[in-house]
Amino acid sequence: MTGDWTWEYNPSKDYVAGGLPLGATAEVERLATELAALGRDAVKVGRPIDREGGLREFDILGGRGFISFLAVPRHERIYICNITWYG
Repeated sequence: MTGDWTWEYNPSKDYVAGGLPLGATAEVERLATELAALGRDAVKVGRPIDREGGLREFDILGGRGFISFLAVPRHERIYICNITWYG
């Protein structure tokens, strides 16, 4: 763990999280903070489980949705790219 990693929405919070309930947005941001705390190990979290890197998926709120994210070691950043919400 490096502690230097950060996270952000890509391309923007309005585009990715616009229209989500506040609780869902808060959970996404909490998970993004946790992923950033993992640092380089975030490339192994979520699906697909058979390989590292690339676009990853992680369930939120007990399967009521999932986030798609990129963990980019070169930038030391987690990019939240999409949120699928089933509500």
